[in-house]
Amino acid sequence: MTLGKIPIRTHVITPADDIVEVVKRYAGEIAAPGDIVAVAESAVAIAQGRVVASARVRYGRLAAILCRFAGKEGSLATPQAMQLAIQDAGVWRILAGCVAAALGRLVGRRGDFYRVAGRQLALIDDVAGTMCNYESFIVLGPRDPQRLAEAIKAKTGIDAVITDVNDARRVDILGATEGVDRKMVEQALLDNPFGNDDQQTPIVVLKKVS
Repeated sequence: MTLGKIPIRTHVITPADDIVEVVKRYAGEIAAPGDIVAVAESAVAIAQGRVVASARVRYGRLAAILCRFAGKEGSLATPQAMQLAIQDAGVWRILAGCVAAALGRLVGRRGDFYRVAGRQLALIDDVAGTMCNYESFIVLGPRDPQRLAEAIKAKTGIDAVITDVNDARRVDILGATEGVDRKMVEQALLDNPFGNDDQQTPIVVLKKVS
């Protein structure tokens, strides 16, 4: 058993949208009981208003220093994104994460920064990784993705997952309704069927196929 994928094109999501209603509107006639609706975490966060224009972020010296150690490909590689991370997690958790990351690298281990400072910080999309029309914005991680997945099922009758997927074949299921086979969903989404650019496909309907 595998999962077939149907990317769903939507309008450009804004903070004025109710993401549950967006899913019902665009996926309601395509998804059926037994299917799974996957929603990109960036679209969820934008609808929740967790989006900030990079030019409007006033960053401090600490953010300017710490972002240099994040790596050019990281989501906290600019002072603005690091400043938002500091505001979200607090200075001491960020510093504790930095210490953990330094110690972890001494033994060849990565990921300790996010394990200590907070997993939600890994969900921050800096200006290079955001959706169409938000190229100059920083998108924070969504709030309470588990509750949102449950709300989508309550509204549509369809199982749902909120997920963070990238082109490096990394899939992170942030929230899922009861009974969803997370491993199967992760495997189906490895090729990242979501489209953040002109495709405007932040919703993917997964259908079981033999």
